[in-house]
Amino acid sequence: MYKKIIVAIEIGALADGERIFRKAATLLDEGGEIVLLNVVEDIPTYVAVDLPPDIVRTAVDDAEAKLSGLVRDTRIPAVVEIGHGRPASTILASAETHKADLIILASHIPDFSNYFIGATADRIVRHARCSVLVDRTR
Repeated sequence: MYKKIIVAIEIGALADGERIFRKAATLLDEGGEIVLLNVVEDIPTYVAVDLPPDIVRTAVDDAEAKLSGLVRDTRIPAVVEIGHGRPASTILASAETHKADLIILASHIPDFSNYFIGATADRIVRHARCSVLVDRTR
């Protein structure tokens, strides 16, 4: 069905990430490609002064290790990519760069401030130039 799928995974919700990764594998055309993407957010300068200087590098290394482990454990071939910046913008930019025809992401049950879907998912759904599958956490 799809040739290039971006699977956006939040490292803090790796179980949700594994679920949507497996779902992506069922939707992928033969010869297609899955890109597992995690976004490490930039830390504002006023916060960064009180944190260890290598905290971002540690977060990147941790994300790479966990996503690579997910690929190894599931035996589903995928490219691991770690982005930097605001999650929605980075996911959308990755989809454009890879010419993705589907973005899959998990969304938590929202609170009043983002009633229908989460804020990141909402931005992606509104601005993506490809199909978006939002998997709801049950």
